[in-house]
Amino acid sequence: MYAKAADIIANAKRCVAFTGAGISVESGIPPFRGENGLWNRYDPTTFDIRYFHQHTRKSWTAIREIFYDLFGKVRPNGAHHALVELETAGMVKSVITQNVDNLHYDAGSRVVHEFHGSLKKLVCLSCHSRCAISDIDLALLPPRCSLCEGILKPDVIFFGEPIPEPARTQSFAETRQADCFLLIGTTGTVAPANLIPGAAKSNGAVIIEINPTPSEYTAQVTDIFLKARASEAMESLMKEIDHRQE
Repeated sequence: MYAKAADIIANAKRCVAFTGAGISVESGIPPFRGENGLWNRYDPTTFDIRYFHQHTRKSWTAIREIFYDLFGKVRPNGAHHALVELETAGMVKSVITQNVDNLHYDAGSRVVHEFHGSLKKLVCLSCHSRCAISDIDLALLPPRCSLCEGILKPDVIFFGEPIPEPARTQSFAETRQADCFLLIGTTGTVAPANLIPGAAKSNGAVIIEINPTPSEYTAQVTDIFLKARASEAMESLMKEIDHRQE
């Protein structure tokens, strides 16, 4: 199966990677759902945009604990780096990610469509300006905009918010052009991101899925299922691809 998947990736005209929480688990970021998911420890309502407006300090306390105290310590793993190698070799044209951890950029990927936004930036709810998280002191909550003193919010979508542009348009544009779609660590339970692989399949793309267990996609759209952790599967794929280039 790895040999076949490697052939498809190496010969694709436009291979696009689509990643979910599973690719970052090995970096130390727990998934949101499932047995060890964050939603077992935190109330998802805390991350609803209405709750954020009504209970800003409480929401920000949880945000700081999860997304900056925990996520701020993580580093890219082998799967992230493998995608960078494939992009450098011209085999993967872009990455569409549901993750907000910025690990694809940290690893060195250049073309990344962050479907749910990025924790590396904050947006002002008053003047809508954006700033880097590195420029903000989170000791005092909620953080305030340096331009207008408005409340800052992580530049990621909360429950009740629309998918940001241009990430949404760019992601679906990539989907229409791809002839190979590499799904890594995504379960297919989060809408509307879960529509993307099906759209790729409808447009004729070959779907290669990497997951330790079957997902919502496996029986519906997947052509090749590689049952493994993200870094393990990507290491095996890279060996097969490298072998073809010798």
